[in-house]
Amino acid sequence: ASVGKEAERDASSRAGGLIRRFPWRAASDGGHGATPRTALLRSAPRQRPEGKGKGLEYYLSQFLCLASLVLLLIFLGILVVKMVGSGWLDRREESFNLLPVDCDKSTDDFCQAKQKDVTMAVLHELYNYLSVQAGNFECGNPENLKSKCIWVSEAKDHVLNVTGSSSQKFEAALHWILNSNKDLGIRLKGRDLSEPVSSVEEVFCLESAHPQMGLGCRFRRAMVTAIMNLFLFFWSLITLWGILIFLRYRWRKMEEEEQAMYEMVKKIIAVVQDHYKEWERNLERYPYVGIFHVRDSLIPPQSRKKMKRVWERAVDFLASNESRIQTESHRVAGEDMLVWRWTQPSYLSDSEH
Repeated sequence: ASVGKEAERDASSRAGGLIRRFPWRAASDGGHGATPRTALLRSAPRQRPEGKGKGLEYYLSQFLCLASLVLLLIFLGILVVKMVGSGWLDRREESFNLLPVDCDKSTDDFCQAKQKDVTMAVLHELYNYLSVQAGNFECGNPENLKSKCIWVSEAKDHVLNVTGSSSQKFEAALHWILNSNKDLGIRLKGRDLSEPVSSVEEVFCLESAHPQMGLGCRFRRAMVTAIMNLFLFFWSLITLWGILIFLRYRWRKMEEEEQAMYEMVKKIIAVVQDHYKEWERNLERYPYVGIFHVRDSLIPPQSRKKMKRVWERAVDFLASNESRIQTESHRVAGEDMLVWRWTQPSYLSDSEH
């Protein structure tokens, strides 16, 4: 018998522990039942609706993530183009062999072949010289060049020394460049670098359109270009993130201010209604109460500057949305002031409660 009683006490203590651990156990069935699902759903706290601007905040976040990914792809693309593109342009000299032949009023096949060989040699050497000089100028300028546009006399002396051609052949090559509609990679500049030249006599300097640069220089220039573009995109993303953070902060402040305004409206209604009830019991002299008196009773002096906007919004809300409180102007203690009067009789207010 004693063992049976001890087992019963043990079972009851376990049941009580389960009830304490699981408060939703119904008391009516001795701790062995469960509260219905509808009651649990009714007692669960309701989630607050999302604030204003949450949809815009979501789309802005998605846009910024996508922009970050696009930024990375653009950076890699610029790096590849700068590394590979320049090397591809350096091979443009091979197209010289496809240029048409002009043999100075001679139809002899041998003359045409000789003219082609000489012109190709001059153009090829001129192209190489200008591209190397332009590449040196772009990659640290070890020769202290003032510009990558080389004086025509200097380019002429170099080409004639290397190829052994005459000045006439060099001028013929310049004529070919002027009259050709193909991109030969050589630009003819006059004294005014912004104005195009129309004759060989106007040529002041020669410039390569495709500088010949080494792998290290090409990689360094590609990195600089990519970093500069990345810097611009980076600041654009920072600006967008700053706008998003500011909007989130503004939305939160607006929600807090609106909630504080509704709380202030409830307090004002309670004060005005209590004042009216006390007037009905002859505890107050006037049935109305001054607006500033209500403000001073609800907001401490140290918080009035901070709560000024909340108070003004609450006053405007009562004036346009609360029919039980009427705003009037009365002379109190020799001064005109705005007051609030409760217009609903007490018996109606009590019946509502």
